[in-house]
Amino acid sequence: MSGEAYQGAGKKPGAPPMPGFIAPQLATLKMKAPSGARWIHEVKYDGYRIQLRIDGDDRRAYTRNGRNWVHKFSIIAGAFDIEGRAVVDGEIVVIQEGRPNFSELQADLARGDQDRLVYFAFNLLWLDRHDLRKLSQLARKELLKGLIESNNIKEPILYSEHHEGDGQALFEAASKLNYEGIISKRVDAPYRSERVETWQKIKAVQKGQFPVVGFIKDPIGVAALYLGKQEGKELRYVG
Repeated sequence: MSGEAYQGAGKKPGAPPMPGFIAPQLATLKMKAPSGARWIHEVKYDGYRIQLRIDGDDRRAYTRNGRNWVHKFSIIAGAFDIEGRAVVDGEIVVIQEGRPNFSELQADLARGDQDRLVYFAFNLLWLDRHDLRKLSQLARKELLKGLIESNNIKEPILYSEHHEGDGQALFEAASKLNYEGIISKRVDAPYRSERVETWQKIKAVQKGQFPVVGFIKDPIGVAALYLGKQEGKELRYVG
């Protein structure tokens, strides 16, 4: 299905030129994960959302706000070694004790270290002359997996595997492992550069006393809080 859709996606005369930055699709926060054959589910990674744009030797690594941070992520940008052109959506993380650790990621970036950075690729938006955003979620993931495997791309690039069926079961398992939560995605949905209901994020809640160590502002107030946890004499970032 996905191969046929791809082969016909860009054969018409006047195919669109490769875009620059594509504004990201964002998930809607929900209290419970959906289930059923229309949904797939992925672990929610606690890192930086990065869009890799590959056009020959021209490599870019866009943040969710459209800033090119390829100088911070040059090893990852170079590791996605393909001959053609592609736009890939994913998340950069540092894995510590078996799960992503955002505070360690921030510390590595502050030092300019890239050795521990890993990129979980979860979406393919463009390939060669083909705009894939109108294809279904599952078709885009199949093409992404094929692109990674056919080019023998290895770590620090990793394909983001997904779980089918009961999203709540994956959420409960992720919560027990102290992951941030999960993202549930409609298998038949296209990619849209806005917040959508076809991507749903379900966040794990950790109870306790967590002092606020920072915040992010948006036009109408505070968009997010950074929380810490007291461990002995040290204050450790927890999410």
